[in-house]
Amino acid sequence: MIRFQKKYFLFAIVLFLIEALIANFSTDSFIRPVFGDFLVVILIYCILHSFLDVAAIPLALGVLAFAFTVEGLQYIDISSYIGWENSALRRMTLGNTFDWRDLVAYTLGIGVVLVLEKTF
Repeated sequence: MIRFQKKYFLFAIVLFLIEALIANFSTDSFIRPVFGDFLVVILIYCILHSFLDVAAIPLALGVLAFAFTVEGLQYIDISSYIGWENSALRRMTLGNTFDWRDLVAYTLGIGVVLVLEKTF
């Protein structure tokens, strides 16, 4: 069911701006690669929850499954099979390389979502 939820949309905007700042200004080995991935699953959850009237747990698990799938595609280097090795679109959508820390960051991000949803 579709229903606009302003609160999640506003959270998504704030998270998007934070992600943009991280992408453009962070060059360290934690904030951009790990904390950015932690935030991106929360961002995706908020975007989807802005428009979809879905229970928190199924939506959160769907976002986590999506994130794990993208990471899995990085692991098998799908971009080389489809000719996207040097594509900016690939870097934006699939990322660059597999990193097990990303899986941890995604899981923690979704864990925070579920804790916040249960608390508030």
